[in-house]
Amino acid sequence: MKAILAAAMLLAGTAHAAEPSPLTMKIPPITDEQLNAGLEMGQEIEARVDGDLNGDGDLDTVYVVASPDERTVNVVLSVRSGFEAGQTLGGTFKLQPDRLGGAMLSIKKGVLVIEDLTGGTTAMSTTYRYRVAKGQARMQLIGMDVTLYSRTWAHDGDEMSWNVVTGDTVTSLLKVKGSGEDKSYETLYTRKFKRPARTIYMDDTPEPEFELISVTKAK
Repeated sequence: MKAILAAAMLLAGTAHAAEPSPLTMKIPPITDEQLNAGLEMGQEIEARVDGDLNGDGDLDTVYVVASPDERTVNVVLSVRSGFEAGQTLGGTFKLQPDRLGGAMLSIKKGVLVIEDLTGGTTAMSTTYRYRVAKGQARMQLIGMDVTLYSRTWAHDGDEMSWNVVTGDTVTSLLKVKGSGEDKSYETLYTRKFKRPARTIYMDDTPEPEFELISVTKAK
């Protein structure tokens, strides 16, 4: 909630500055100073990336606000409507708080990719993929890859790749093999199947561990 409120304050400050700009001019990207001004005590900007998500030629901004017990992704889209231009919140959701390093953000051909590693000895690697929903200033989840594994080879693991738009899903068991320093994972029992195609907006992003368990428990 704190991160969402911070984003709302940020938008209120940047929209006023962008409105007077002629539509032929670029909408100025959000500065680090503006992001930091919206933070509360104990919060920091864990990661940010700028790129064109909606194909209008202006830079959009994705950033992660982190505190000791909470991490929130925010997407700010540059938008134009009629004779007005400004910025709006295109989506937000919470990452798992127990990070093993900062989230990695990238924008490739209009697709936002978020790579996150969380947990402890048992770790979960999650890759989220989003794009702007057609005809909306809103981010839509289009893919999720999840791997749950032991960093010390103490137990077997599971992995899932899910195309949310088509429903195509692939799961595998990661089986520990070898001993001592030669331990590694072997990929076994790969299954390919379809889940119902769904429209999931960023604000409703499901928990990756729940989705992984829901498709692997029937093995």
